[in-house]
Amino acid sequence: MEPVLNVVLPVFAIILSGYLAGRAGVMGPSSTDALNRFVYYVALPVLLGHSMARVDAATIFDWPFILAYLGGNGVTFAGAYFLSRLAFKNDMSQSSLFAMVSVFANTGYMGIPLAIVAFGPDAALPAAIATVFQTLVFITVTEVLIAAGKSKGTGQALAKVFVDSLWGLIKSPLFIGCAIGMAWSLGGLTLPVPVDTYATVLGAAAGPGALFALGLFLVGKPISEGMGEVSVMVVIKLLIHPVVTWVLGAYVFDVRLDWLVVLVMLAALPTGASCFVLAQQQNIYIRRTSAATLFSTLIAVVTIGAFFALPQVADILQP
Repeated sequence: MEPVLNVVLPVFAIILSGYLAGRAGVMGPSSTDALNRFVYYVALPVLLGHSMARVDAATIFDWPFILAYLGGNGVTFAGAYFLSRLAFKNDMSQSSLFAMVSVFANTGYMGIPLAIVAFGPDAALPAAIATVFQTLVFITVTEVLIAAGKSKGTGQALAKVFVDSLWGLIKSPLFIGCAIGMAWSLGGLTLPVPVDTYATVLGAAAGPGALFALGLFLVGKPISEGMGEVSVMVVIKLLIHPVVTWVLGAYVFDVRLDWLVVLVMLAALPTGASCFVLAQQQNIYIRRTSAATLFSTLIAVVTIGAFFALPQVADILQP
């Protein structure tokens, strides 16, 4: 339980700090948008590109692990998307964010440090690989679906909708950051020390900035709004997503045991703040996204603690 408290509670504390700063009037309503734009256009692309550039291309493609993680995300994403459309009558763009919130784990800011604390430094590699592929695939998919959803009903031909969506993806700062980092890694290039230091310092602002902005946004907002949808997203994220991922990792792709434990732990993490950043940037589904991120972070203290208490996991915890 101690690793969970050491990592999850500071995340919640940053959200609370943003909320208190907003309540005290230290930062006004416009601060949320300004801070989110900084995270979306500057800090987060640098963080993602830097993370990918540092992952050794020779070890990044562990296909059983990658397919199990992406498969767990993909199956859960599809189920959550259609549930949102059918049960809650959300449109395509809203359902895309509903699905993203249900699967997009806080692997970078919580998963990597939690894996190191719980299982030792070697566990950082599978956590980093999951972060790379989750970001590259599911931010891409979600942004394309949002763009297609916004284009729907405007009389545009299907081909034009696809082209517009593809162009929106290509010029997305998050995709550009991922693409540059991946190309750098696959090229076998070494980051110059000044570039590495720049990216380390600037990228480190992405996680706290997004979490702080989330806290600011919650000031004066009725977080009880849409609690039916929020509750479903939280249950999918913290319970269904890790179970689906475990089944795929253990019985379909035969992931090695030490990485399987990290795989399931990553899937069990709460929703990442990148979902809120994307919702704010696209100006859709913001309140439900922020509430789900907040509540999944709080409840994860219990659910991840229960995960670490399982005998199979407790046996391989870092002493």
